[in-house]
Amino acid sequence: MIPHRATALLAICGALIITGCSTLRRVPMPPRRTTLESQRIELPAQTISSYLIIETRWDKNGPYHLIIDTGASVTLVSPELAARYSDTSAPPIPQTQVRVKSADGNTTLLPAVTLRRFFLGKARFERVPALVYDCSALSAHFGVKIDGILGFPFFRDTLLTLDYPRSRVLLVPNTALPPSLPGSTIPFNNASRTPLIPVTLGDETFITLIDSGSDGALSLNPVGLHATFDFGPRPGPSVATLTGDHPQPVGRVTQSLQIGGYTFMRPVVTLTDDLSSLGGAMLKNFTVTFDQRRNQATFYRESSAPILTPSRRSAGLSFDKNRVYWRITNIVPGSPAAAAGIQAGDLCTRINGELIASWNLRRYEELTGSAKSITFTFLRGTLEQDTSVAVFDLVP
Repeated sequence: MIPHRATALLAICGALIITGCSTLRRVPMPPRRTTLESQRIELPAQTISSYLIIETRWDKNGPYHLIIDTGASVTLVSPELAARYSDTSAPPIPQTQVRVKSADGNTTLLPAVTLRRFFLGKARFERVPALVYDCSALSAHFGVKIDGILGFPFFRDTLLTLDYPRSRVLLVPNTALPPSLPGSTIPFNNASRTPLIPVTLGDETFITLIDSGSDGALSLNPVGLHATFDFGPRPGPSVATLTGDHPQPVGRVTQSLQIGGYTFMRPVVTLTDDLSSLGGAMLKNFTVTFDQRRNQATFYRESSAPILTPSRRSAGLSFDKNRVYWRITNIVPGSPAAAAGIQAGDLCTRINGELIASWNLRRYEELTGSAKSITFTFLRGTLEQDTSVAVFDLVP
C-alpha cells in the first residue's frame, strides 16, 4: 500500500497535538452538549483503504462524509459546512485562528469556529468547536467528497466503537455502569484522555497512539527499543509531514507485536522519528471501543489466533492527486518505477488506458494488490506517453 501525500494530511492533524503545538492545546474541547436519542446508535460506514468513512445528513443539505481520527486533538470541517452551521451567537473562541505549517513549508491560518449543531444519525452534538479546513485534497484522494475530520475529543461523552470487520461505527452513552466488553481492555496511560496505550514488541514495552486517521500499520519509533529485522529496513514511499515530504524506511521485524491478548507475527513496520502509532492497517483486524470517561480502549476480534501480516505490494510511486492528473511526489529507490525513468513531478493522466478520474483509492489499491504490472500514461509536453511498471513486493 502506498501512503499518498493526501493520506498524510490526516497524520499531520494528529501530529500537532503530539508535538505539543501550543495553539491547538487551546482548542481540543468536546461538544458542549451531546444527546443520544437511543441507547445504541449504529452508523454504517464505507471502508476505503483502512479508513472508516461515515455518511450523515440531518436536513435538506448533505449528505456529509466524515472521517473519525482518534489521533487528532481537534475537529476539522470544510468551509461549506462551517458557513452553514456556524453559531454566530456563541462566545468567541479565545484563539480565533490557528497557525499551521503545511507540508510544503507554507504557513496556513485555520479559523476556529463553533458549530451550533451536528448530527450523526440519532446522536446530536451541540456547540461543537472546530477548525475550518479545505478538505478538497482529501476528497480527491479518496474519490469521495470529504466534509470533515472528527477528532478524538468530539466523542468524549460517548462510548465510541470502530467496528472495522463490519464497516460500522457504534455510539453508546457512557454515563451508565461500565459495560462488560469481550476482548482486551487497555487503559490509557496519561491524564489527557489521549488514546496512548502500552504494547509489547518482543519482550520490550513501549507507548503507541491509536490512530484511526492513518492508513498505515505500525509506525515505529525505534529509540530505546532493540528491534531486529527479517527484511529491511529499506527506503519506502514518502509521507507528507509538517516539515515537508520525507521517505519512510519500511521493513518486517523479527519480533512479534502484542496488543493486549492479541499477537501480530513479524509485522511490517514503518520507521518514524515521531511517536509510535497503530494505524488502520492494524486496527482493521479489530472492533475497538474507546471509553474516554474511564480512560480505556477495548480491542476485540473473533479469533485469538496470531495475526499474520501479508506482503506489502507497491508500484513504487507516491502521488499528489486531483481529478485531472496525479503528480508523482516520490519514487522508491531501486524499484521498477525508478528503473523506468519516472521522476518526481511527472503528471500521470491515465492508468491502464483509463482516464485518472476513473481511479479512486479503493480501485487503485485493488490493482496494486493483484496486478503483475501497471501501465501509467504520463503527459510529456503536449503528448501522452505510456510507461509499464512492474508491481513488486516492497516488503515480502
